[in-house]
Amino acid sequence: MTNASRRSLLGSVVAGACFISVFAASAQTRAPSTEEFVKKVAISDMMEIQSSELALSRQPDADTKPFAEKMVRDHQETSKELKGLVESGKVKATLPTALDAEHQKKLDELKLKAGKEFDRAYDQMQRQAHEEAVALFEQYSQHGDNPDLKSWAAKTLPHLKEHLEMAKKLS
Repeated sequence: MTNASRRSLLGSVVAGACFISVFAASAQTRAPSTEEFVKKVAISDMMEIQSSELALSRQPDADTKPFAEKMVRDHQETSKELKGLVESGKVKATLPTALDAEHQKKLDELKLKAGKEFDRAYDQMQRQAHEEAVALFEQYSQHGDNPDLKSWAAKTLPHLKEHLEMAKKLS
């Protein structure tokens, strides 16, 4: 292989790597569509409420009980707000009425656990769910395509960040 061929090949590899990194970066900042965002938020709220109600029914440990109570209360409120945006016509989307298969499976698996195993699984589920929710709301609040929903996402984001910090402290 000649030096010119090597430089050409190297240039192609570098250009390809740059394209991939730019493409990956743009994919990371792409906000979900309004319909996708509404669906994800509604399912996330349902999961938070149902898993937290389950935690409350299991004699949770001292740090889990107030957290679970707050999750039920706060996520019922965000569900109500989201429903209001959809029903008002400001947001054109269909609200799901039940968990999707993925979240139902996670909830079913959680129901099979008891005691410390349940507490650990619930705590881990809450951390992961709130990490995902914060990322979702950050993306939509910055790049979303519906101004009313974008504003609501920005207003809700600090509460989700608070939930995440609380979830990280669960033992």
